Amino acid sequence: MTENQKKIILFDGVCNLCNGSVVFIIKRDKKDVFRFAAIQSEEGQKLIKQYAIDTSKVDSILLLDGADYFAKSTAALMIARHLKGGYPLLYGFIILPVFFRNWVYDIIARNRYQWFGKKESCMIPTPELKGKFL
Repeated sequence: MTENQKKIILFDGVCNLCNGSVVFIIKRDKKDVFRFAAIQSEEGQKLIKQYAIDTSKVDSILLLDGADYFAKSTAALMIARHLKGGYPLLYGFIILPVFFRNWVYDIIARNRYQWFGKKESCMIPTPELKGKFL
């Protein structure tokens, strides 16, 4: 997979849950499928404009795949599909109606700062992880 074919995960860079999820994904991305950018970063903002994403409706995780993008529960399930271990089995939840999946997702997203905390600034990747970030 060339660098241009990598799937990009945009995430809330100040959210502890989101940052933890990025670390979780990196550890299980054995096929090196993903690259990452915080929504608040310059690169993240550029991609949001390029894909014409309304961040008032989606502000926690997005999966950019070629010309398409996926949000909320669909993004999370499509990411799980590419991880090592049993996580691809979670993709089976894609058969549930989107309104139900996103209802659950939205409850977590709406409360993520209260439940998991918030950082003052975006995560700075370690030197060994720097190549995974845009």
